[in-house]
Amino acid sequence: MNSKDTLEDYLEKMSGKSVSLTITDNSTSLLSIRTKSNLVSVRMHWMFLNADDEVIREMASFIKTRKGRTPLIRKFIRENQISIKKREQNSRQLSIRTQGRFHNLREIFDDLNNEYFGGRITASISWGKENARRAVRNRTLGSYCGHTDTIRINPVLDRKNVPCYFIRYVVYHEMLHSDVEEERKNGRRSVHSSKFRKLERLFKDYGKAVLWEKRQAWKS
Repeated sequence: MNSKDTLEDYLEKMSGKSVSLTITDNSTSLLSIRTKSNLVSVRMHWMFLNADDEVIREMASFIKTRKGRTPLIRKFIRENQISIKKREQNSRQLSIRTQGRFHNLREIFDDLNNEYFGGRITASISWGKENARRAVRNRTLGSYCGHTDTIRINPVLDRKNVPCYFIRYVVYHEMLHSDVEEERKNGRRSVHSSKFRKLERLFKDYGKAVLWEKRQAWKS
């Protein structure tokens, strides 16, 4: 199985172009290749991580020339339709828990989606596993997985003394990750790009949330 970074590096090397690769779980658009200035933006379904060398070489050739037939890619897609459907079924069976003891993530997500994103965010959201002390020490209060399009929030935040505006800020931050593509600067990927940071500051309680976080020791 290819990794995202390995595949991105390979496509750049073989095509001679600067490539920004995004792995998705979108079964409607399995492969999208667009050129913006000198950057080729490639969005592909996770199944291509299992593609053989011939398929990837054909993809790199198409990125390089933007013309020619792609029989191997089309064949690979046809043969993997079953895998896509099976993964979608498994995704629907993932353990999702939105109602906490003090905070309801679904209500927070829906409110933010309407207020800031025009309702376009389709990610699932859930409280994470209860055993999260190590993650908190590493400052992981939330995460977004593009493979399953799922946001998970650390359950340490589901406490009476944690203000709702701070949980909303963490959820908003992860929703941005599902909405804003990674950028490349000087050949390096930037998860928190200048665009991301600018959008992050649009959250109405941004300053208050950042200040509250700095004052916490995150002790359980």
